[in-house]
Amino acid sequence: MRYPKFLHKGGRIGYLAPSYGCAIEPYRSAFENAVIKWREMGYEQVFGPNCFAGEGVGISNTPEKCAEEVMDMFLSDKADILISCGGGELMCEILPYVDFKRLAEADPIWFMGYSDNTNLTYLLATLTDTASVYGPCAAAFGMEPWHQSLWDALGILSGKQTVVQGYEMWEKESLKSAENPLEPYHVTEPCEFRQFLGRKQVEGELCFQGRLLGGCMDCLVNLTGTRYDRTVEFVERYREDGIIWFLEAAELNVFSMRRAMWQMEEAGWFQYVKGFLIGRPYMGASMMGLDAYDAILEVAGRKGVPVVMDVDLGHLPPMMPLVVGSMAEVKTEGNKIEMRMNYI
Repeated sequence: MRYPKFLHKGGRIGYLAPSYGCAIEPYRSAFENAVIKWREMGYEQVFGPNCFAGEGVGISNTPEKCAEEVMDMFLSDKADILISCGGGELMCEILPYVDFKRLAEADPIWFMGYSDNTNLTYLLATLTDTASVYGPCAAAFGMEPWHQSLWDALGILSGKQTVVQGYEMWEKESLKSAENPLEPYHVTEPCEFRQFLGRKQVEGELCFQGRLLGGCMDCLVNLTGTRYDRTVEFVERYREDGIIWFLEAAELNVFSMRRAMWQMEEAGWFQYVKGFLIGRPYMGASMMGLDAYDAILEVAGRKGVPVVMDVDLGHLPPMMPLVVGSMAEVKTEGNKIEMRMNYI
């Protein structure tokens, strides 16, 4: 696994929009404020041509132009790290125009984003053996004040920390709007997760380790079985380490989540799993007697490994920034979780 150089004091942060850009409110104002905050912290900044574009449908520009931006920002020396402007819907369509072979041969650079950015964070690991960060997008850094999770993301990108912990509260309903673009996370709900061994719910301490892999299930199941799916090769390559799968769902309902788990299992993705970390689902309401827990446990519960549910990941913030491809040691106790990521 290749680990890029960290962001140094006064370094250059590059922004790109391989998914949706910051063309409309509240994202534009939030992004502009993030730029001010980074500048005040002493960092230089570089902007890809699509950062403020809104030419595409669910994406900043045409797939060709988005891929061109990706290749330029990754292969040039314009920036020291890269942060995606935002998530979106159709980032998968840029993949035919991204040359992953060239990315694998080039010097690695940190890329951070989540949701639709799974199309890069995941494939950088599985196709190019390059670590990435599944973490907040650029506009989130415009909030006033920063939540601890954003400081953690900076700590990861700058190499000043390799350990992240869960947070005390989470946001059920956001107050961020076009009228209030700099609103911080509206954390009102206590973080409480459930943990299982197999299908049995357990209390007390759990400890497990493995190589981190995962992202947004909506994107992952879309990649399953395509020419970009070399997951089986990846998990075979790291079979001695085993895999900790971190998964979270955006627009999937509970039946879609269950079908996604089935498809990934049948594709051979979970054969060396050491544990599952499951984020709070954005659309996890029960349907026809199926809840979000059984949607995951139908497959994950058969593996006989730790399954930790309602973890701080993804679309119901805050989210722990995770280094995709790193060797992680996970420890839970009560409603506390600690992730120690090792760059080996």
